[in-house]
Amino acid sequence: MAIMINVHEAKTHFSRLLEQAHAGQEIVLAKAGKPYARLVPLKAHSGKRQPGRLCGEVGDAFFEPLPEDELAAWEGK
Repeated sequence: MAIMINVHEAKTHFSRLLEQAHAGQEIVLAKAGKPYARLVPLKAHSGKRQPGRLCGEVGDAFFEPLPEDELAAWEGK
């Protein structure tokens, strides 16, 4: 279950809130009594790289030469 903390209190007790979030507690930060953001623990990183996981995500256009006008803008012309 999440706990709601106002921004001022969160600034005052930020280290404690980080420890709680790291331990698995979901903390909702409120501004003017309305939920504004959520502080949650990060998922554990597997540490293993996955070759090819972006296959098909990066289009061929990324590797195409720039159009002349855009290239000139990058070169300051």
